[in-house]
Amino acid sequence: MKLSEIKNYLNTVEKLSFQLQDGSYVPENFHVTEVGLITKDFIDCGGTIRKETVVNFQLWEDSNDEDHRLKPEKLKKIIDLSEKVLNIGNFEIEVEYQDKTIGKYDLGFDGTNFLLLNKQTACLASDQCGVPKEKKKINLIDISKNSTNSCTPGGGCC
Repeated sequence: MKLSEIKNYLNTVEKLSFQLQDGSYVPENFHVTEVGLITKDFIDCGGTIRKETVVNFQLWEDSNDEDHRLKPEKLKKIIDLSEKVLNIGNFEIEVEYQDKTIGKYDLGFDGTNFLLLNKQTACLASDQCGVPKEKKKINLIDISKNSTNSCTPGGGCC
């Protein structure tokens, strides 16, 4: 989800709720402790230099502040200030949230809840480092029918 999208969605919800993919929710007393711009310069395994920029939201749960509830309007004001002060563009959003460890999530929306979607790693240079696009599926029965070097019981190949 891009920054402009969350701003639009914040105009449509009465309360903020973030749901993890396992169905659990970030506790209602969470804080958005950071809105930032993260730029990552890196080189992939194929030698291509790359640059990735995301808007980062950090969610934090304060166990000592059970009454805290961040309202959609307040988060929109935080985003607006961040855009102005940090000169943030309309980039994809990445959310940091600590469960057992700090996790990074993509952000989705189901019409009611913001969804913390598990991020996946991928090889960015699969064409250069030999990663097959898709594994060919072969039935074992077809291997024995099509093989000229098949091993048979008593054939001495094993």
